[in-house]
Amino acid sequence: MDKIYIDASRVFKALGDPRRAMIVDMLSCGELCACKILEKFDISQSTLSHHMKLLCECGLVVGRNEGKRTYYSHSAEGIAKTKQFFCDITSDKENCICRRNKF
Repeated sequence: MDKIYIDASRVFKALGDPRRAMIVDMLSCGELCACKILEKFDISQSTLSHHMKLLCECGLVVGRNEGKRTYYSHSAEGIAKTKQFFCDITSDKENCICRRNKF
């Protein structure tokens, strides 16, 4: 199976959780400290850390440490790749998977 499909499936799997989708939405306003994200949810800090780990691993979000705080923001590259992937799989094209001999 092509790596591009595997990578994209991680993104969509991460977004399959409503809280993670909401976090990505929150970050559309700009960088946020984990403590500010945590204020919006009735979850523990460890649960938030798990959500953020998945969002960072799939490439949608990046984190940076400053002292004892972690700040999160969108990954411009990850967002662009995801948009392009979705556009590619929903558009007719010469190299469409249906035109290949085998999957």
